[in-house]
Amino acid sequence: MANVAIGQAAPDFTLPASNGKNVSLHDFRGKNVVLYFYPKDNTPGCTRESCDFRDKADEFTAKDTVILGVSTDDLTSHEKFIKKYNLPFLLLSDTEAEVSKLYGVYKLKKNFGKEYMGIERSTFIIDKEGRLVKEYRKVKVDGHVDEALAFISENLQ
Repeated sequence: MANVAIGQAAPDFTLPASNGKNVSLHDFRGKNVVLYFYPKDNTPGCTRESCDFRDKADEFTAKDTVILGVSTDDLTSHEKFIKKYNLPFLLLSDTEAEVSKLYGVYKLKKNFGKEYMGIERSTFIIDKEGRLVKEYRKVKVDGHVDEALAFISENLQ
């Protein structure tokens, strides 16, 4: 089960990132972080969500906020996804689902009657001190990025 609680320190982690480096959550202390978990590169909902973040990236940056996307896809898949959609933020590769499990977003899912384990679309907002201040679980793509941006605008400096 996840050890993620609002107001507590967000669980730190290190994952390989699309910039070819290993990236840790604590690398972003002093900035707000939008940590969004999504099921799969190049699928319709994940593409829309990632492109929505892309389209608002400058607004997040203006609010001193970094966007990090996480899925179980490998770096090769991430690189193609970034290139195809011109994504201006890092995608992290959680191939063993360790961080997804840490945040409690790796769940039993059903699709066309088939059960499998996968990421439940979720977003976590972490403040400049590394505390979790907001979580969105079972995210619906439409309007989600605007909702996250509004939360940051209203609640974080």
